[in-house]
Amino acid sequence: MASNLTAAAPPWSHGRAAWTMVLTTLLWSSAGVVTRQLQVAQGFEVTFWRSFFTVLSLLLILPLWQGPGVFARMPWRRGTFWLSGLCWAVMFTAFMVALTLTGVARVLVTMALGPLLTALLARVVTGHRLPPRTWAAIVLGGLGMAWMFAGQAGAADAPGAWLGSLVALGVPAAAAVNWTVVQRSQAHGEPIDLVPSVLLGAVISSAITLPLAWPLTASPHDLGWLAFLGLTQLAIPCVLAVLCARVLPAAEVALLGLLEIVFGILLVWWIVGEAPRPEVLSGGALVMGALLGNELLGWYAARRAAGAGAGSDIAPLGPA
Repeated sequence: MASNLTAAAPPWSHGRAAWTMVLTTLLWSSAGVVTRQLQVAQGFEVTFWRSFFTVLSLLLILPLWQGPGVFARMPWRRGTFWLSGLCWAVMFTAFMVALTLTGVARVLVTMALGPLLTALLARVVTGHRLPPRTWAAIVLGGLGMAWMFAGQAGAADAPGAWLGSLVALGVPAAAAVNWTVVQRSQAHGEPIDLVPSVLLGAVISSAITLPLAWPLTASPHDLGWLAFLGLTQLAIPCVLAVLCARVLPAAEVALLGLLEIVFGILLVWWIVGEAPRPEVLSGGALVMGALLGNELLGWYAARRAAGAGAGSDIAPLGPA
């Protein structure tokens, strides 16, 4: 019954999906503040517990949302299901692994390649022709991210730094594949519920990181915060992100995803008291300006299309 109601629900408007994606990035950005509260757990153990509690959260969320038979209905024989699950697992784990090999700034700058990789992959796979405003926003967003961390990136001559950058590249690469799979399924009229793939990805991530995290040393205090991460920083926002990807073009989802880093810096500044450097403020302003400009132009284009009788409130990032 729940799955039938979900399938019959009208699609989200572009505006609702965009603002939900902004909320999603805000939830994602809470990781930095929460991990500062940990007393013992660190490294792979943080990644393991976060993924483990994500599994527990989704085991509760999915039946409540889609009915008790959701697990029996999972598309175990569909390649897109396993591909999306693998992508989520890569995103869950690659970030932490990269941080063990190189600095945070280098990892984040590498992750800023996400929108460009997504746009290029969507162009090749789905044939989407991106408007100039989106290309400009992607370029400005990438420049802003690079500028934000330019003063902290420094010169990393150690071989491990380059290996860490390659591992970090797995995050935007996996995100690009994931969003494109969701968008292509939607465009071809084949409704594939990829939300359970978030659960599959968390299971894979837990299995991969458990041996690396052993022996487990997290205190009860740490486990409380890690459970909070699993529910509100991964489970809920990842489900919301998949829902947004059904409406928003792949490149736009990745572009809005850059807000995670901006929000993360602001939250740490406000709650923990770490004031960002001047280049972080100016770079963040450039990213925010690019995102806002793209959204406003998309909204204006949608209003013009609706006035001409197109009847769509989704910004035409793909072919009309």
